[in-house]
Parts: sequence; C-alpha cells; structure tokens
Amino acid sequence: MPHSSHSHELRLARRVTRLGTETAFEVLVRARALEATGRDIVHLEIGEPDFDTPSNVVEAGIAALRAGFTHYGPSNGMLELRQTIAEYVSSTRHISVSPDEVVVVPGGKPIIFFIMLALVEEGDEVIYPNPGFPIYESMIHYTMGKAVPIHLREHLDFGLDVNELAALITDRTRLIILNSPHNPTGGVMPRQQIEAIAAAIGDRNIMVLSDEIYSRLVFEGEHYSIASVPGMKDRTIILDGFSKTYAMTGWRMGYSICRPDLAQQLSRLMTNSNSCTASFTQMAGIEALRGDQSSVEHMRQAFMHRRDLFVAGLNKIKGFSCRNPHGAFYVFPNIQGTGWSSKPLADALLEEAGVACLSGTAFGAYGEGYLRFSTANSEEAIQKALDRIAEWVGKRL
Repeated sequence: MPHSSHSHELRLARRVTRLGTETAFEVLVRARALEATGRDIVHLEIGEPDFDTPSNVVEAGIAALRAGFTHYGPSNGMLELRQTIAEYVSSTRHISVSPDEVVVVPGGKPIIFFIMLALVEEGDEVIYPNPGFPIYESMIHYTMGKAVPIHLREHLDFGLDVNELAALITDRTRLIILNSPHNPTGGVMPRQQIEAIAAAIGDRNIMVLSDEIYSRLVFEGEHYSIASVPGMKDRTIILDGFSKTYAMTGWRMGYSICRPDLAQQLSRLMTNSNSCTASFTQMAGIEALRGDQSSVEHMRQAFMHRRDLFVAGLNKIKGFSCRNPHGAFYVFPNIQGTGWSSKPLADALLEEAGVACLSGTAFGAYGEGYLRFSTANSEEAIQKALDRIAEWVGKRL
C-alpha cells in the first residue's frame, strides 16, 4: 500500500505561527479566480506601478546579461551600484553617504526583516505606524519584539501626533518605524513634523527605520528624510529601492543606507539568506539612477492626475469621504458613513461590484472604517471602478 505523504503531522516551529501576511496578494488571487469564471474585475488592490520598466533600464539589463553579469556578486552589492546609490542619496537627502553604508538586497522587504533580526531582542519595543504596511507588525511579532502602534489619524492628514509618539517611547524602545510617503494612506510627513520627531527622540540610543520607498512620488511639497536632521544620520536606516520609482517590482532590488557597522551585519544576513542580489539587475539599477529620469516624472504626474480623479469621484458617493493623499499611489477613503465595516465592504465590492480593493484592517486595527484603493491602473479603469461603486451603493445603501 503506498505511503501517504500526509501520514505524519507537520510540526512547525512556533516562530512561523507569528508571521502575518500581505492581504493584497490574497485579494489578487480571489480576483483572478473570479476572472477565470468570466467576471470583469477592476484591479485596484496591488501596490505596483502599471507602467513598464523604462526602456533604457531594460536595455541595460539585457546588455548586462549578454556581457556575462550572471554570476555571484558581493553580498552587500556591487561596488559600482553602491557608489551610484551613495551619490544619489547624498544628493537627495543632503547628507554624506559612502558606499560602505549601502547594502543592496532583493527588494525592500529584506531590509525590514534584516533590521528586525539585527536589532530587536525578545521584549524590545518597536513603535510602528498603524494603519501601516503589514510586514512591519509581522516582523516585530516574528522576532518576539513588542509591537507598539502609533495611530495615524485622519484629522492630522494621516500624520502622527508627536506628543503621542513621545508618550510611547520608553526605556525598552529599540526601534521606531517611519514611512513617508505612506502606505496605505498616501500621507506625507512635512519637514517640521520630521524635525519634531527627531526632537522627541532626543539623544536616546533609539534607531529609526525610515521607509522611503515612495520618496520620488510626492505630489505637493518635497520629500524630507529624518536622516537629514542633524544628529540623526547614525541612528537612521533609510529603506529605498527601485520598485516603485522605476516600475521595477519584478526585478527585486532595494537597498538600505545605515552606519557601516550595522551595514556589515546586514551583509552577513544577506550571505546567510540570499548570497547576493542578481548581478544583471544591479547593472540595470545603475542605469536607472544615472540615466534619463523623465519616466519618473511621467509616472508621478500620471499618479497625481489619477488621484485627483479618484478622490473627486469617491467624495460624490454616499457614505464615502476621502482626503487628498500627498504621495504614493493610494487613496484611503473613510467609509464609516456607509454603516459597513471595512472587510465586509471590501468583500462585497469585489464579489458584487467587480472592484478589487483592500480593507483598511489589512493594515492594522486602526484601519477599521477605511478602504485602500491603488491608483496603479488607467484613468479609464478608475472611472469604471467609481461607476461600479456608485451603482452598488445606490442599490445597497
């Protein structure tokens, strides 16, 4: 009799049960399943630019493949790319960055993972934005840190209350996570607020993980990094990358900027996990940063126009009220006026209206009462989504 492959219980390590997930990918699977039955679905769930990677970057990647950049490289990234990144960050953040402060990794998430592994001990407190990117909370739990949410409030334009942050800081605070422009709300922290956060931290030995992956997608004002505040650079880890700015999500390439002694530890974690980031993608990354930047501005303008269209349309729908996000490519409407909770409404819009979006609670408990829509789709698709939502609301509310 054949031996069953499931005759023995799978005994998972307890740490695996502490992992969360990213709901956008789960909703995408459900939306694809509906499409397989013949349904037409408007995809506004995934945070991925709908543009192609710029042709000059693609050609650089192809040339690198043909030139033999198909082998292992340094764990912390190829020197030429790290030099290019150091020059770029020095210029954009107005700080002095050297290549030994740069670690290149396959995507932005490994930086979150590695920083938690490197810095957070059991019971250490990590303050993080809520609602916020779900992997923050997931990794805090995974490393057995204590997750301390800072509530991003709508009346503050989804910024944080610095006094509330100051009250959350204790002797056990090990790390503070900032994200601006912000996923899921599109909020952008102005320079004055960033400087106030630095003042609240003072001279305490607390590290800051500054997730700046949307730094080139700011619609009003300018991006400002806490690393630029005098005295904060050595306590800041900048997370940035190529996915959002250059529509390179599938190329898998991000990077961190941090003090050299911490960069060495992140490089060791790379050696133990991924060995290195693909060499040919790094050559494409050099071209992305050094080459023509017109595609970046084209995408920024397109996302801004879509934001304007979507926000205006949502504010005409009964029960919806939406602030104007100042960056990234998301809108985060308040849906409390509908009388529905976030998850049931998101499910209904997918299954009954054919519009895929995310529940605000996919980004933490303080996301209740909101939905997140990605504007990474055409204006025609956004208008179709608005029409479908309005029609559904007209029938159901």
